[in-house]
Amino acid sequence: MSLPIQEVAEASADMGKFGAAIGAGIVAVGAGLGIGKIGTAANEGIARQPEASGDIRGGSIILAALIEGVSLFAVVVCLLIALK
Repeated sequence: MSLPIQEVAEASADMGKFGAAIGAGIVAVGAGLGIGKIGTAANEGIARQPEASGDIRGGSIILAALIEGVSLFAVVVCLLIALK
């Protein structure tokens, strides 16, 4: 016995929302790991060459901002899919 088309469509929409929620979580974890790696590398670089701390700090802030922007965009896309 097959399910009515309406029930199949609702189940499909629920799976899409579940996938969007999982995607938003993965994006948040990935952004955290990326920014953490930037911070680790910046601290190691400053420890090795303290005279270059300004350049390293500036570069790491720019990279962290770019990662945060991309992750925010991805989370918004996931939430728009979930609210659809």
